Amino acid sequence: MSIDQLITGLIYLVAIFALFGVGKIVYDLLHRSFVLRKELFERDNVALALVVVGYYFGLVLALGGVLMGPSAGWVEDLIDIAIYGLMAIVLLNVSAWINDKVILSKFDNRKEIIDDRNAGTGAIEAGNHIANGLIIAGAISGEGGGVVTALAFWALGQVVLIVAGLVYNLITSFDLHAEVERDNVAVGVAFTGALIAIGNVVRIGVGGDFLGWRENLTQFGFYVVAGLILLPIIRWVADKLLVPGVKLNDELVAQKVPNVGAGAIEAFAYIAGSMLIGWTI
Repeated sequence: MSIDQLITGLIYLVAIFALFGVGKIVYDLLHRSFVLRKELFERDNVALALVVVGYYFGLVLALGGVLMGPSAGWVEDLIDIAIYGLMAIVLLNVSAWINDKVILSKFDNRKEIIDDRNAGTGAIEAGNHIANGLIIAGAISGEGGGVVTALAFWALGQVVLIVAGLVYNLITSFDLHAEVERDNVAVGVAFTGALIAIGNVVRIGVGGDFLGWRENLTQFGFYVVAGLILLPIIRWVADKLLVPGVKLNDELVAQKVPNVGAGAIEAFAYIAGSMLIGWTI
């Protein structure tokens, strides 16, 4: 690595740190109904800690998408970083609103996280942030596209996450909302893995260079259909292979104290499966 490359890399890093700071300010402004420092370090609110960490992680992933692709010169690169970085921050926060109003629409997420300190809800919101960070990274990466294509594929990603939530409810014998509302952290962790996995599949589907609407939508549709079909299969494999002789549903909802470890195993299966889809298909 030459000195010029090192200096350019440091300039990009400073730009990303600045955008990360903007992302944090935007989050604080949108959540003025509570004091983050007080919730995290005086009330020890684990649920909110999960949400914030998920948001920061999703923000890093989204901003990482800005850096993907060949350089057009540091001046043009910084312009692109500013445009797409700010767009990524906006989209990440809009995605969180969609999660609150559509995916977890049957209860008040703020109440669950701030008043009840429901770690299951916190885990799901964190997973949604990470999933959308992956989606945004894929949507804004590559060459040949622009703001319009990025927005289009991000919007399609939101539809897929909503559908994935419906599919998850269909392949399980319990009501996701009801279990999460009764503070079932195990179910929240399991569903978090499903969200992240679908977000990763969408990232794979929308990532790369934009070759044309037909080509890219075909690729997107292929990976999304594959992911949604494999979701119940992966859950079945986790049930039979990873925990033989044990039913995940029983561990998640039938016990007096739901098994968070079982939820973590299910989440791992979904995320690992999404990675294998990207590596093999």
